[in-house]
Amino acid sequence: MAKAKSAFVCTECGAEYSKWQGQCSSCREWNTLTEIRLSSPRAVAGPAASGRSGYAGAVSREVVDLAAVDLSEVPRFSSTFGEFDRVLGGGLVPGSAVLLGGNPGAGKSTLLLQVACKLAQQRSALYVTGEESLSQVAMRAHRLQLPTQGLKMLAETSVEMILGVAERERPQVLIIDSIQTMHLEDISSAPGGVAQVRESASALTRFAKQTNTVLLLVGHVTKDGTLAGPKVLEHMIDASLLLEGGADSRFRTLRGQKNRFGAVNELGVFAMLEHGMKEVKNPSAIFLSRNEEQAPGSLVMVVWEGTRPILVEVQALVDDSALGNPRRVAVGLDPNRLAMLLAVLNRHGGLFTGDQDVFLNVVGGVKVLETSADLAVLLAVVSSLQNRSLPRELVVFGEVGLSGEIRPVPSGQERIVEAAKHGFTRAIVPRANAPKSSPAGMQVIAVDKLAEALEAL
Repeated sequence: MAKAKSAFVCTECGAEYSKWQGQCSSCREWNTLTEIRLSSPRAVAGPAASGRSGYAGAVSREVVDLAAVDLSEVPRFSSTFGEFDRVLGGGLVPGSAVLLGGNPGAGKSTLLLQVACKLAQQRSALYVTGEESLSQVAMRAHRLQLPTQGLKMLAETSVEMILGVAERERPQVLIIDSIQTMHLEDISSAPGGVAQVRESASALTRFAKQTNTVLLLVGHVTKDGTLAGPKVLEHMIDASLLLEGGADSRFRTLRGQKNRFGAVNELGVFAMLEHGMKEVKNPSAIFLSRNEEQAPGSLVMVVWEGTRPILVEVQALVDDSALGNPRRVAVGLDPNRLAMLLAVLNRHGGLFTGDQDVFLNVVGGVKVLETSADLAVLLAVVSSLQNRSLPRELVVFGEVGLSGEIRPVPSGQERIVEAAKHGFTRAIVPRANAPKSSPAGMQVIAVDKLAEALEAL
């Protein structure tokens, strides 16, 4: 009997090798190569039985000029959650594969069960559970007071069986909870392994493309917060979403990390309540729940998440250090950028913090990924260092360069308008972002240098 062919795949970058080696030559990581079998799975019923052909949908046998391709937009339909639709770029796209990841207890299964139950009232939906029994899912749906009529359920982990049922039922939405529990019979490795996750996702995605079915996959994450499984899994799917939220917080943020049908880094906010996930229409109102008495080191900034501005509060605490190497701790911000900004403050602002511990926190668990928070961070540090409270009606945004200049940020006009809607009457912004006419009741202070911003306080 011929020996089955195998290859070794890096779980970090997806590079393939003919034999095992200790270090991946592509990403330079150690001990990340895992053996997978290259034998093709047994033929299954339906469109997925056509091997590897047609993975991207309808196969075009002839070369077509790009100008002749039909530009009609793929029709979308709503997931019944506005925040979910926002992150997806406007709704669910037929034939797309969406991967939803998150920490245990973040609410992945709860969110998708709510989506499935509500969609089942209008469209055909099939919910496949590999981690829970049907009675457990039914109990959770009853506890969340969801409409259960019309939603088709299946407790199965065999991909061949799932594809056979899906071919017979032809659902418009197929939910797999979770991809790490799925397995193909012809692959000898255990479910959750690199080979099983890779081939299972490939077979399910091929079925979704060929039948115009919306495929929603639940994915586990590792201890460092990245999606578990081979890196090629993220290349296969069309959209990768991450549901974040601490165990001590009832708010969850849904962020798009990859989206072939919309903008990335879009943010959706949900609240975990007694009856499941509820979307938050106005996130700024939550993140701005401040005390009546203004404390030093507290300041509001305007960050841009995807297609909308959000007002969040940043808090700074500067204290004398008892150590030879002062601490620099940033929660929700890049610690390396904090160290750089403190050096700019020393050089161009004349304020020395080399013997001080500096702690920063973005209220509400929001992770700020853009540079528009630079100026707000520095002014919050100055406020705490000088033990002087800043006005409650002040809002700040702007990028700080190494030479002390205040650089403009995208969508400055929209940020100012959003701040004015929430009652702020004073704003310190880069000069290039200053509007020609300020909103009613808003005083806009335009600055070019860090020294000018410190004087404006």
